Amino acid sequence: MNYRLVIAEKPSVAASIAKVIGAYKREDGFLEGSGYLVSWCVGHLVELAQPQDYDERYAKWRFEDLPILPEKWQTVVSESTKEQYRVLEGLLHREDVRDVVNACDAGREGEAIFRMVYEKAGCDKPMLRLWISSMEDAAIRDGFENLRPGSEYDRLFLSAGCRSKADWLVGINGTRLFTTQYGRKLTVGRVQTPTLAMLTERRAQIDGFQKEAFYKAHISSGGYRLTAEENMDKEQADQVAEKCRGKDAVITVAESVEKTAKPPKLYDLTTLQREANRCFGYTAKQTLDYTQKLYEAKLVTYPRTDSRYLTEDMEETALDLMQDLPEILPFRVDAAFIPDARSMIDNKKVTDHHAIIPTKASLTADISSLSKGERSVFFLIAQRLLTAGAEPMVYLESVVKAECEGTEFSVKGKTVLQKGWTVVEDSFQAYMADKKKKKNDEDDEEIVPQGAQAGLILSKVDADVTEHFTRPPKPYTEDTLLSAMERAGSGEFAKETEKKGLGTPATRAGIIEKLVNTGYVVRKGRQLTATDDAMKLIEILPETVKSPGMTAEWENQLLKMEQGEVSADEFMQNITQLVTSLVEDYADVGTDARTMFSGVSDADSIGICPRCGAKIVERKQSYSCCNRKCDFALWKENRFMQSIGLDFTRKVAESMLKKGYYLAKGLESKRTGKKYDAKIRLVENGGKYPGFEMEFVNKKKRGKER
Repeated sequence: MNYRLVIAEKPSVAASIAKVIGAYKREDGFLEGSGYLVSWCVGHLVELAQPQDYDERYAKWRFEDLPILPEKWQTVVSESTKEQYRVLEGLLHREDVRDVVNACDAGREGEAIFRMVYEKAGCDKPMLRLWISSMEDAAIRDGFENLRPGSEYDRLFLSAGCRSKADWLVGINGTRLFTTQYGRKLTVGRVQTPTLAMLTERRAQIDGFQKEAFYKAHISSGGYRLTAEENMDKEQADQVAEKCRGKDAVITVAESVEKTAKPPKLYDLTTLQREANRCFGYTAKQTLDYTQKLYEAKLVTYPRTDSRYLTEDMEETALDLMQDLPEILPFRVDAAFIPDARSMIDNKKVTDHHAIIPTKASLTADISSLSKGERSVFFLIAQRLLTAGAEPMVYLESVVKAECEGTEFSVKGKTVLQKGWTVVEDSFQAYMADKKKKKNDEDDEEIVPQGAQAGLILSKVDADVTEHFTRPPKPYTEDTLLSAMERAGSGEFAKETEKKGLGTPATRAGIIEKLVNTGYVVRKGRQLTATDDAMKLIEILPETVKSPGMTAEWENQLLKMEQGEVSADEFMQNITQLVTSLVEDYADVGTDARTMFSGVSDADSIGICPRCGAKIVERKQSYSCCNRKCDFALWKENRFMQSIGLDFTRKVAESMLKKGYYLAKGLESKRTGKKYDAKIRLVENGGKYPGFEMEFVNKKKRGKER
């Protein structure tokens, strides 16, 4: 019997697919049945090799070895998932497997996860592609009935590979370059560095802000309260108020215009993450994790999408959902609600995947069994579908202007004529009663009395002055940072570039978490603030690395690569040139460079770490690297030093780090009692910590201790 091998991205997805296609028999690492073998990856089973995999000398971080530019790229099997890789490798080479279906997530990342396993295993069997946006049974069946040739996605994989290699080149070389030159582990990345630059710029604006007072003059009469349109200093505002007090004002403009506010669009991942941060305080990663679980539970469609529209063939599905969802939701939807899906449909604005919406399976699911986070995100997605399909809000926007003693005053107001989609939104926010409702702009607006007409006299107005203060920019939250990342460098992208901004909807959450975990950003409540080290790092980096422009240019080129207009060689040549120039430009950073970071000055440091280039500092029990991710340490109490009777002092450690050895005089042999001199050398022995060896001065080498 010949089998068709199906490889999914996760075990849970593989189980859902296997159930639909009839692969019920569980084996070790895969499922079997009905002519199918269904297995899975666990994230990236195969990754780009690290520098030391190319050459052992790269295990140590040295400026002299830069730039590191692999001539032939190598991949390695992830140590933590090598067991599952062996399962897949065995299945790919089974003689009874006739072809292979890539059922990993439908996008650039999913393509890379599958192809790197396929290529690492040396498989050459025919390849097919499952491309679906929902884990519902019907969607899986339809996908298997319409499998596409894997070759249709060759250019997508080519662009994924080039992007990954470019990130490797910039990240590896940039991080090692600035770490070795500045004596501290400094992480550099194509997306994370421009993102960090935005955070440091915002902090600089806040730190440098100086509050300034300004004043507004007002007049009041006959139920009207109007404000001078110009901000003034106190003396000017007082003069205007005194001049107008008790005088008549005449209305010069009285207009009311009926306007329409269209419903908000459906969610893509970024707007969902922003809204969940505003409503619930969830981080971008939490929202992605909750939505991914909902997707795997067949309750919502594919989350990693950058589209906010549906395709024409989904109109009936959307209408059915909008009619039935109110029955399962815990908040009330107005009985007069008439769903309309037309505004959600736009085939041209849907690329790999459509917007995130609930599935039909959710209508019969036990939503109460979900975790609190999953339930909240599901209700948010359901609410947005209903809101997007509701009637527009209609309101009357009114403006009244009046002139008094040569100064123009005005008041604006809004009167809602038809609530439309806001009824659904308000009902949802009322349900989330423990969450503060976001204040709408209209809440701050004055009430405009009805019946105002040009020429109307406001007799003997009262006048007053109010004091106000300028405000600093607000610190970024995940909501506002995601928005800034999405818009960053937008003017530099080609019009047809789909994935604009810094990162993609799927990667932005990870970038934010990485900045927090590396200590460059502090999360306080919902606020994100750059640290002192982040400010220093961005200060020393060149504009090419910290500007969104580089990402814009890369994405333009990757898009053209997917369209067959740019070759991979041409793209990688430009990246190689960028990295080479970066190393050349920072060959000499000056003598003060090593004192910039973490408050570890040359006086505090006893030397430079031979592994990562950061500073070595004296601690209670060791001389160790100040880079938290580096294991290098010289323990004060160690067997070798005790065996030769040498106190491992700061002076000894400094000499070893600077010269590679310490000249010890007057040591005494425990066996013979004779005195001798020896050089104690520091040696790397392949272990977690370095070892030592001893060389007699003017005598043969006695031996080694590793």
